[in-house]
Amino acid sequence: MNNLVESTKGDYRAEGRFLLLVVDDDETAGPALVTELSTLRVQGRYYPHAAEALLAAGALQPDAAVVSAGLTTMASTDLVRLLVGQAGIPTLVGVGDDDGSVVVGALRAGATACVRRPYRLDEVVPILRGIRPETAGTLDPPVELGGLRMEPATYEVTLHGRPVPLPLKEFRLLYFFMTHADRTVSREQLLSAVWGGSTGESSNTLTVHIKRLRKRLETEGEQQPLIITVRGLGYRFTPSE
Repeated sequence: MNNLVESTKGDYRAEGRFLLLVVDDDETAGPALVTELSTLRVQGRYYPHAAEALLAAGALQPDAAVVSAGLTTMASTDLVRLLVGQAGIPTLVGVGDDDGSVVVGALRAGATACVRRPYRLDEVVPILRGIRPETAGTLDPPVELGGLRMEPATYEVTLHGRPVPLPLKEFRLLYFFMTHADRTVSREQLLSAVWGGSTGESSNTLTVHIKRLRKRLETEGEQQPLIITVRGLGYRFTPSE
């Protein structure tokens, strides 16, 4: 893998991408994380050497960094201190079974969090969402059920191959339904997921948005996904077969 600093020309930001430095001298664990995150529009740059990572941090101004606790090219706590204190880059530290002694030092040096190593997406991704909330949608994988497909990275929806333009709130509403398909979800769950749990007029707004979403998903002559009202409980989304 090419570890030289590459110019991004700002493209990843224009596309809503999240840029992450991965510093790990294990040439299996580091590249594996970069590869897995690439499916979520995270542009990962892997560096086995701390010095190269510091040069990249200055040139690329990444959104965050992941640093292995067991670095041999520089003490991990020193690298964290430089990335966080001097470059202002939120930094996660990957720790293995034998790295417990590094945790306290890393947090004192300014690390945002410590995560298990080998790295797990279900642990790393929620922290990245918190670091840059405005790109949270780009960190969600595409979802496809029946003839309906959603691409969170580009906010595209197609139904039986036909584009379905959706406003942002309706997109988030549909994504929640699709990731909870065939399950009854309450109004409170939907309000929390789409409107951040706000109440008052949002309760009525939810009803209006679901009515509009149902209308947009109507297809002539083809089976369509259904958003069913479950009286007294909430709603259930049933995709097309």
